[in-house]
Amino acid sequence: MGVAWPYANGGLHLGHVAGSLLPPDVFRRYQRMAGRDVLMVSGSDCHGTPILLKAEGEGRTPTEVVDAFHAEHVEALRRLGIGFDLFTRTTTANHEALVQEIFLACLEMGYIEKRTQQAPYDTKAGRFLPDRYVEGTCPHCNTEGARGDQCDHCGKTLDPQELQDPRSKLNPDAPIEFRDTDHFFFLLSKLQPKLERYFAQHKEHWRANTQNFTQNWLREGLQDRAITRDLTWGVPIPLEGFEDKRIYVWFEAVCGYFTSAVEWAERASRGDFEGLPAGAANLAADVPGAPAPADADGWRRYWADPESRSYYFLGKDNIPFHTIIWPAILTAYNEWREKNGQAPLVLPFDVPANEFLNLSGQQFSKSRGVSIAVHDVLDRFQADAVRYYLSVNMPEQRDSDWTWDDFLSKVNDELVGTLGNLVHRVLSFTQKNLGTIPAPPADSDLERDVLAEVEACGRDMADRLDAVELKKAVRRLLNFAGWGNQTMQEAAPWKLLKEDRAAGEAALYALLRVVKALAVYMAPYLPDAAQKTWSMLGEDGSVHDAPWSAATAPLQTGHALPVPQALFRKLDPKELPGAEADAKATEASKKSTAKDAKKPADAKQEAPEAGVVDFDTFQKVQLRIATIKHVEEHPKADKLYVLKLDVGDLGERQVVAGLRAYYEPRELEGQTVAFVANLAPVKLRGVESQGMILAADHDGAVSVLNPQRPMPAGASIR
Repeated sequence: MGVAWPYANGGLHLGHVAGSLLPPDVFRRYQRMAGRDVLMVSGSDCHGTPILLKAEGEGRTPTEVVDAFHAEHVEALRRLGIGFDLFTRTTTANHEALVQEIFLACLEMGYIEKRTQQAPYDTKAGRFLPDRYVEGTCPHCNTEGARGDQCDHCGKTLDPQELQDPRSKLNPDAPIEFRDTDHFFFLLSKLQPKLERYFAQHKEHWRANTQNFTQNWLREGLQDRAITRDLTWGVPIPLEGFEDKRIYVWFEAVCGYFTSAVEWAERASRGDFEGLPAGAANLAADVPGAPAPADADGWRRYWADPESRSYYFLGKDNIPFHTIIWPAILTAYNEWREKNGQAPLVLPFDVPANEFLNLSGQQFSKSRGVSIAVHDVLDRFQADAVRYYLSVNMPEQRDSDWTWDDFLSKVNDELVGTLGNLVHRVLSFTQKNLGTIPAPPADSDLERDVLAEVEACGRDMADRLDAVELKKAVRRLLNFAGWGNQTMQEAAPWKLLKEDRAAGEAALYALLRVVKALAVYMAPYLPDAAQKTWSMLGEDGSVHDAPWSAATAPLQTGHALPVPQALFRKLDPKELPGAEADAKATEASKKSTAKDAKKPADAKQEAPEAGVVDFDTFQKVQLRIATIKHVEEHPKADKLYVLKLDVGDLGERQVVAGLRAYYEPRELEGQTVAFVANLAPVKLRGVESQGMILAADHDGAVSVLNPQRPMPAGASIR
């Protein structure tokens, strides 16, 4: 398992956790419990221009910057209970040596070639500039401050030469010249046929966003990409005459999935995880059951066995790097390996990329200051509470929102009120009335019903987890806990103990089996609560070492139950940023609704004020959910797209929308959006538009409106 490498230019925020860090931890914990041999590796991405910019801006060396943030990453992951077999970094000698081997192998096999290109040169500093050291005005949206690689305002990728009025970030007043420089290019175009075959073999089990991003890149035709830069921070080019250049981060960093596995095997074979770079750690101690290879070649069973499957967890903005670029590098490298009598490495089997987690509608971004730092939230709330909310709110198919009032609701109503309540009710009632776990009954209809439901929940969750549908699996867990609460209420052991003690003990034994199953099934999501429940039941060792089938195993009877402790803490609205304001707004809305409800039913509606639409008029607007099937550029307008929509029972519609400055086609395709379905058709620059997509517009940013939960095309919006 490969996990996207967080960039070592800042701390981790909850967007990182929801997008690429929590999902693999849940998946890994389950797979281990299912009896599968799993290796999970990652680390801090320590090279690239953002780190140089941060170091120069703060008067520190790049090494000082990455040391500090790598250590912070490790501590944040530890506090969240996210474990890796190795969480390393891209500055190790092992990583450098293997990246250089891969570079030379691709060069030897004819997939890398040297070319001369023009690059920005700062005449005052006397040096070539990386893309991000150049700023100017975006040629597409005319926004100032666009970088030499991308405009954050409209999202377009750029080259420094495209910028209007380009200037150096080092010396804004000094002129920039574009001079010839030699660099190495990776020939993606040469590998396109092989990548198309790879895509055809795997796309069926990929998520829609992964398919769409990849298909769009292939449809547009792969372009050769420069893989070296005029830098002195990064992996050196292993050739004479290129001492002042480095292998660029987009080529080098993805190689880390392989290099870290090799490093893990070498260290694990010696049992030596000491002496890692500052802050690095083997985080597997927090997740029992880590594999233990017999020798330094232990990585081969994950990378060189054709039966093994590799999964890559990341955010949607990194999809092409893992479905196009990394498979291309592996394909080229494998030709060299086979030529030299070595087994080829496996290509990615699945790339379950998540959409974005937003903060009250705004995308998490360290650079824009829109984020919730992991350390900040863990200083105030239980790690399991954070993990639960991110799990039930995981942006698997579409962007999702972190809102404090919803966090409060989910934790108090679901985690505390449903799951935690059931565990505490059963354990506390049994401890108070029996003191120990009773013997299993000889015959019990309730126990048979419980066992059937436990098995059904385990099967359903396993199916969802194997398909990396983590949100559906945790919802099944919550439904099971709700069923357990209802079953306890219906069984009424407090009555049975008075009427027939044996029947009461039998009912409690069956309910304790529900609690044991919950301990097993919540282990991937809520590791701390799962272990506490497991221990209170008197089960040996760690629940994370137990098999998934342990949920159906009989209880250890006779165990003296301790006074149970609550698994989760109920939240007070006053603890939450913005929750008071949300509560006041909700209360004001309730009062307004109550006031309106007091009006006589036959009261006449007052004439609307100017600019106000009455309810009858609003009802005439037909709002539907639509799925964007295809996007292409308008043939006569550089700001417009022509979109094909599936509107369910209304069929296919064509819409012309001014979204070209804000979205790439691949970002729109596959999205479900709000759609005005009964607008009269109009022609925009010669192309008919049969409706309107709704979008929010604020301070120059535009976002199409998506439903928070999965909705079919054609669903009504009311």
